[in-house]
Amino acid sequence: MNKLEVVAPNGRRIAVTAAAGLAAAMGVGRFVFTPLLPIMIASAHISANDGGVIATANYGGYLLGAVLLSVRPELSSTRSFRAWALILVISEAAMAFLDSTAAFSVARFLAGWASAAIFVGCASTVTRHRADGAAPGIAFAGVGVGIAVSGLLTFVAGQHLSWNALWLCSAVITAALVAPALNLQIASEPRSRAEVDGSAVTARVRTVWRLLLASYFLEGLGYIIVGTFLVAAVGGERSSATGPLVWILVGVSAVPATVLWSTVARRTCVEWALVSALVLQAIGTVLPALTSNSAVAMICAILFGGTFIGIVMLAMDFGSRLPIGRTAATLTALYSVGQVLGPLVVAPVIGSSYASAFAIASAVLVAASVAAIAVAVLATVKE
Repeated sequence: MNKLEVVAPNGRRIAVTAAAGLAAAMGVGRFVFTPLLPIMIASAHISANDGGVIATANYGGYLLGAVLLSVRPELSSTRSFRAWALILVISEAAMAFLDSTAAFSVARFLAGWASAAIFVGCASTVTRHRADGAAPGIAFAGVGVGIAVSGLLTFVAGQHLSWNALWLCSAVITAALVAPALNLQIASEPRSRAEVDGSAVTARVRTVWRLLLASYFLEGLGYIIVGTFLVAAVGGERSSATGPLVWILVGVSAVPATVLWSTVARRTCVEWALVSALVLQAIGTVLPALTSNSAVAMICAILFGGTFIGIVMLAMDFGSRLPIGRTAATLTALYSVGQVLGPLVVAPVIGSSYASAFAIASAVLVAASVAAIAVAVLATVKE
């Protein structure tokens, strides 16, 4: 048995295990609130504005966790990873027993922080084991699986269980998904790749890195508008079952998308694959601003699910190839800033229609695409 035959299965195991962690932390831990929000508004005595506050608290926690890990990468360890996994499960279960916007916000803030820690841990571990066969396409597919599961939960059980019980079910699902990931050996990202492998950080590399950060920040700002308001926009104008169905479609579309975008990146290059994904997402996002047709909402869901986690994977992959330290944590931190700002940017224009919000999101994503094109062009320039 040669070395490749010994190592590759281990790499695949790491990718699948990381996928389970990402399904728990991102697909359920972070995004289950999206399909649960309409149910809580109807029966938990909170308003749509309260829901926005609670969601922003989650984004804020994610931001704080990402920023802290970018500044103190040594805090990312196997022990802390397991601790945050426990906190994530407890924070979801606690939602079932709380009864105020402030208390909900605290729980979701902790869930956001935990999600960031788990995301960075899983993403950096897969990157570290790329040479061993750990495929990012497999790992990041876990996010789509988790989103689909959260949508199925609300679609199947939403008419039969209280919002409290649904949160308890979410906690159980998160615990089951994250359990395999507790075996991952988490290590902090190096402070400087240049110091580790001697790579040169030239002026062009710094420019490429800054443009990538700008593009990824704008992606975070644009995509979260869709991620926050898609279910509410669809469910508010159509049957109550349509919102969860659309969210399931987002998750189902995201599952194969990461493998698809990995294939596109291999056959072309990572940076141009990133540009293509951003352009497709911008097109999908503008469609609901033009019409409220149900078929258009489904197309938006497919294009959104088929691109947003692929963009995350491609940006992380490209960043990891640069001689820059702490790329996963830094990219996640900028992405988080965009997520916090996104709902605030469109709040004044939402009113009784979400069309303006989707139009703004599309414009932001076009700007992200332009920055990504600059990255792709500069990346091919020889010094």
